[in-house]
Amino acid sequence: MTATVPTSSTKTRRVRPPSRTARLLQRLDRPLTSYYLIFGASALLMALGLVMVLSSSMIDSLTETGSSFSLFQKQLFAALVGVPLMILASHVPVRILRVVGNPAMIVCIVLLLLTVFQGETYYTGAARWLELGGVTIQPSEPTKLAFALWGATILARREELNQLDEWRQLLMPLLPGVAVLVLLVLLGSDLGTTCVLLAVFLALLWVVGAPGRLFIGMFALVGLLVAIMAVVEPYRVARMTTFLNPQDDPTDAGFQALHGLYALGTGGLFGVGIGASREKWGLLPHPESDFIFAIIGEELGLLGSLLVVGLFGLLGYAGLRVAMRAKDSFVRLAAISVTCWIVVQAFVNIGTVIGMLPVTGIPLPLISAGGSALIPTLVGLGVLLSLARAEPEARKALAARNPSLLERGLRWLGLGATSGPNTSRTRQNGAGNGQDSAKRSRRR
Repeated sequence: MTATVPTSSTKTRRVRPPSRTARLLQRLDRPLTSYYLIFGASALLMALGLVMVLSSSMIDSLTETGSSFSLFQKQLFAALVGVPLMILASHVPVRILRVVGNPAMIVCIVLLLLTVFQGETYYTGAARWLELGGVTIQPSEPTKLAFALWGATILARREELNQLDEWRQLLMPLLPGVAVLVLLVLLGSDLGTTCVLLAVFLALLWVVGAPGRLFIGMFALVGLLVAIMAVVEPYRVARMTTFLNPQDDPTDAGFQALHGLYALGTGGLFGVGIGASREKWGLLPHPESDFIFAIIGEELGLLGSLLVVGLFGLLGYAGLRVAMRAKDSFVRLAAISVTCWIVVQAFVNIGTVIGMLPVTGIPLPLISAGGSALIPTLVGLGVLLSLARAEPEARKALAARNPSLLERGLRWLGLGATSGPNTSRTRQNGAGNGQDSAKRSRRR
């Protein structure tokens, strides 16, 4: 029997600790990463939005109503309504979300029809607002969420039944549905919402693997439609021409675009400070809504602007992460459509302010003033949170936790998930109790 004697030539290998990048990737690979990223980015954007709405609207609110806080109070009220709805939507099971799309589409079509015939006209002649019981709403905003859920439901059903082999099955009834919405929105002269709806439509086709020829035809059709819309309305023609060179008409069509650039240029790297904007003193039209990003650039500088862009990029990453990790067709399609809606709208607004796109009059999600835009966006983010909770690994992580009061209430109403938190634990306890009772009966 021989013994192995360690020699001096034997070297012990040192295990190197993981790098910072590896540790960051490990943290990002946790089950609830998508959920926390969506919630954190949304909370930061909404908080920043409330601060900037207060700062950018003080002068106009004081001039119009005699109070510097009138518009901010409306925005705060919309946030107080939207946040509970977001939390409620985040706990709605996927099976309920699948049946919401159809009735939501019907309601939105009815509201858009009422807007066309009875809508209020503001600004450049756009009939986008509807008075209902003393409350002014913009039906085109919830329409984005309704179409995202409806389109995801339609294509998920087609994919589960293996009915996506022909292009006709891809477009029916998705194409007629978006055509009806686009027509009604265009009758209200809302070009920005039209572009967002078409972007969501193309994103859904891309996810289900539509052929390249179909995309070429759709892009050509969208380009033709946008060209027709631009020619029909004279002010859109002026916006398109001044987009290339706003200095040609600095006192009329190019006025807003120029002053948005002035605000961004004034901010520099660190900004002039919150509340110290000069452009909001009657120089920049609509600083609290369409051009609030210009006020962010002026008061918070380049760093604040990059922070906003980074938060929207983080939100887009989290939404795509939910879609990539999903095994359910509806979850994947709904995550892509909701993410596309919010991120595309954000970058269209930012591109407008920095002079990369023509002025479209589309709000910056979670930041621009307007309850009609804020509340549906928060509900859409709640849907995205619900989809993040539906990830297989996230379900396991949540199953190890005690159910919240809201989850218990939803289960009591019959709306809770079939395999919610503590389900497996309850079954194990039940089995254990049954074994104990059997043992007791044997002893007796």
